[in-house]
Amino acid sequence: MSGTFWSLVPALVAIVLALVSKEVYSSLFVGILIGAVFYAIDASSGFAGFFTHVFNDGMIAQLSDSWNVGILIFLVVLGTMVALMNKAGGSAAFGEWAKKHIKTKVGAQCATILLGILIFIDDYFNCLTVGSVMKPVTDKYGVSREKLAYLIDSTAAPICIIAPISSWAAAVAGFVSEGENGLALFCKAIPFNFYAFFTIVMMFVLVFMNFEYGTMAKYENALSKVDELESKKAEQKSAGKDVIGKGKVIDLVLPILLLIVFCVLGMIYTGGFFAKGEEHANFIDAFAASDASVGLVLGSFAALVITLVLFVSRRVLSFKECMSCIPDGFKAMVPAILILTLAWTLKAMTDSLGAAEYVAGVVNSSASALKNLLPALIFVIAAFLAFATGTSWGTFGILIPICIAVFPEVNDPLRIISISACMAGAVCGDHISPISDTTIMASAGAQCNHVNHVSSQLPYALTVAAVSFVTYIVAGFTQSLGIVTSAIISWIVGLVLLFSLLIFVKKIKTSHKTGISEIYSKEKL
Repeated sequence: MSGTFWSLVPALVAIVLALVSKEVYSSLFVGILIGAVFYAIDASSGFAGFFTHVFNDGMIAQLSDSWNVGILIFLVVLGTMVALMNKAGGSAAFGEWAKKHIKTKVGAQCATILLGILIFIDDYFNCLTVGSVMKPVTDKYGVSREKLAYLIDSTAAPICIIAPISSWAAAVAGFVSEGENGLALFCKAIPFNFYAFFTIVMMFVLVFMNFEYGTMAKYENALSKVDELESKKAEQKSAGKDVIGKGKVIDLVLPILLLIVFCVLGMIYTGGFFAKGEEHANFIDAFAASDASVGLVLGSFAALVITLVLFVSRRVLSFKECMSCIPDGFKAMVPAILILTLAWTLKAMTDSLGAAEYVAGVVNSSASALKNLLPALIFVIAAFLAFATGTSWGTFGILIPICIAVFPEVNDPLRIISISACMAGAVCGDHISPISDTTIMASAGAQCNHVNHVSSQLPYALTVAAVSFVTYIVAGFTQSLGIVTSAIISWIVGLVLLFSLLIFVKKIKTSHKTGISEIYSKEKL
């Protein structure tokens, strides 16, 4: 079963079970067990080998991995920061400020999108920060938790993959194993990252056109029918639930600014920016060579210490009250940590079955024929691989070296377009996968049921994916006209197609509602 389509079956089973059963923990664990059974059959290791592979090679190995441990520590520190800001009253104060300045549901959604765009450093940081800051505001104006989770998820990875200064840019640059500057190649590919850009465009279009479709419409409509008085009572009750201090807006804004600044400093520190002599690297090179996991831990911990000092010194919270936020923050992150642990273990199962080698072989076998269609093909394969494994970075590691090998010429337009298609496809698959860590943390940040988040954003993500697929076909066939001309033509075709599709969907929904209203009126008469 290793190195064949069977290697992807455990992840696919977990995804299908999660969508059908609406329960993610057991679904992931079933996928892990299936992967371990396949491995034990191939290795002829029997029952003992099966259990060893699940726990020793899988769960324990993943929780012992330094990168994964760093991410878990980062989550706990962020959870503690959020608990501190909530208990100090900073979040409540910001909510009151936002209610005075943000007057509409459209404004609340636009503010969420803009905040997500501004926090482009890292997708994990983005998910949890935007959720904690904007949740009180979106609750106030009747934005469902599912819609908030979609906005958070769509401004996490899609923003990071088009930001030259981000942990994602550093990761992609690290997968370029030749003499060429990886960050420079990343920047060249940005204009062709259609999925990321079109996702951002679609969010604004949906907000300003004021319509939803698919499962999201059900959640938004259900929320809009909630009694307004009961909603206000619930909001007031939750707002004062854990607030002890009399914090101000600065008690939310300053910790977030500290997080951003120190996370950037932490990342460039791990890349050698502060080193002396020959080991010193400039800002861009330091970011490209950074260890995001370690850098985020260092930065977030420094921000946490300074926030504690500021709160205690200003008597916003006592030292004892600050310390009580540590277990509170940990408890808030337990669901996300559990899902991440299971998702990482499932990825270990698919890796041990040779899923990466199987997909690489499929790409290599199709690379020689129909080169103009290769960007679109790479987009689909990258999306499927990231969807099945729940990791976009792993997809980069598999497909980017293949793209470089297929197109060795540095200035070949197809090389740049194909690498961009790989990144866009990986983000697309990561965006819609129930076992993706970013998707999991978007649910945690919005405090939304995870399966509801996945099912409600799926139609939106697939719409953008379909438009991006067509756009990559256009880019592949227009690349002979030059890289700039190809980008312009592709953008025009993609935007026209996206707007036309959304207008068409809205007209269908409007005509459907009108038809139902007419039938109801006739029956009433």
